[in-house]
Amino acid sequence: MSKAPTKPPGNESTPNQALSIDAAFEKAQALPHAGKAQQAAALYQQILQAQPDHSDTLTMYGFLMFQCGRLEDALRLFEQALKVNPESARDWLNCGIVLNSMKRYEDALASHERALQLDPEFPEAYLNRGVVLQEMNRFEEALASYDYAIKLRPEYADAHFNRGNVLRTLKRLDEAMESWGRTQTIMPNHAQAHFAEALCRLLLGDHARGWEKYEWRLRANANIVPRQLPQPLWLGKEDIAGKTILLHAEQGFGNTIQFCRYAQHVTTLGATVVLEVQPPLATLMSTLEGPKKVLPRGEPLPDFDFHTPLPSLPLACLPTLGTVVPAQTPYLTAQPARMAIWRRECGSDKHMRVGLAWSGSPAHFNDRNRSMRLAQLSPLLENRQVTFVSVQKEVRDHDQALLADTPQVIHFGERLQDFTDTAALIATLDLVITVDTSVAHLAGALGKPVWIMLPYIPDWRWLLDRPDSPWYPTAKIYRQPMAGDWPSLIRRITEDLQRLCQDEQTIQ
Repeated sequence: MSKAPTKPPGNESTPNQALSIDAAFEKAQALPHAGKAQQAAALYQQILQAQPDHSDTLTMYGFLMFQCGRLEDALRLFEQALKVNPESARDWLNCGIVLNSMKRYEDALASHERALQLDPEFPEAYLNRGVVLQEMNRFEEALASYDYAIKLRPEYADAHFNRGNVLRTLKRLDEAMESWGRTQTIMPNHAQAHFAEALCRLLLGDHARGWEKYEWRLRANANIVPRQLPQPLWLGKEDIAGKTILLHAEQGFGNTIQFCRYAQHVTTLGATVVLEVQPPLATLMSTLEGPKKVLPRGEPLPDFDFHTPLPSLPLACLPTLGTVVPAQTPYLTAQPARMAIWRRECGSDKHMRVGLAWSGSPAHFNDRNRSMRLAQLSPLLENRQVTFVSVQKEVRDHDQALLADTPQVIHFGERLQDFTDTAALIATLDLVITVDTSVAHLAGALGKPVWIMLPYIPDWRWLLDRPDSPWYPTAKIYRQPMAGDWPSLIRRITEDLQRLCQDEQTIQ
């Protein structure tokens, strides 16, 4: 968690400055709070035309540009402020924050170091220096930077929170939760600290407290926008027998596939279930037992009495279900007619058919850790006893050329129109090998053997240090032994696939 550039401590006008400039500066500072950022920018420009070296205006204008996402303009203004006052630790810090947002990490680190040279007891500079070091994967140094910020300011909630994040990355989970707990003591409503604790508890298998804390996601995650519905939220307390309940998707495709299974249990409580999902999933979800109606998001909703987002169902169903994970699979089914189409498309060779998915959505918050390049799978692709089939629709630019030059991988791309096609294709395969993306959930929900490749610190749903998944009984988990170590993981998968091919030949 980085901080925004810091504002000037106050109006530092000298007595000989024109009163009109002082008044304009004060007015400009107030305008963004009234939703008038453009007017504030225009006023800052007028001040700088009259007095180009008005350092507080340069800083505040830079702060405004940063808030508006105009990073180049923000950096230019902070650099101009430094020309006026090169000894301003505050503006060196501001430059560093913008450079970090621009992913210019070496420059950002140098800027933070300069701020600390000028002011060795500047807690905000230590905090943001830690953020840069995290981005550079220099985690022990980042931890030391947060520790020093806390030494200078013991009640620094953001430093305790960031410290917890680094400790999680280092797999020091108990210490991480202590840091997030300290954050919550200082700021009881620090939503991100509560949510981080929830994910950590779920990762450790602490479902009782983990799912309760998981509700903080609705306040902590800017990418999750809670549905504004007049009907009450159901979290398991009300009797829903004879009622109609809307269960609605909230996050990504994989999340929807994982949690839709609870719809069947909700029907056993006597409720009529309406399931609303992302349009590419709607047809596939019609094979799910439980919902009376499946709607693609955006269509008009019928009357209903309660609603629950899908990720809240483990919490809502725990008291009556008696277990957190209803693991009966398959609970989704591929369409036989589409399966027949994809069997023909894949050809009639006698080789084992293995599906591959090596990357997920680039927009995912942890994509740089969970996805890989196709080239990293090269040792696996040397197996000539296997026909490999790409089960991901989109291929990134850096993988296009290699995929086109790798005939042992069949790729259908845009011909996979929605998840009904992907499910049918997966159902024709012998095995799926995938990173942590929706394909892993889909294969598991179809009851298909799936080998899932996970980063060193996995998403909470895959737990820690186990080769299987309670969510998907047909899954086998492969975990990085160290952060970023895909090569050794791929070697293990390559060896296991070779053994599987030999076993298949022996059986035949």
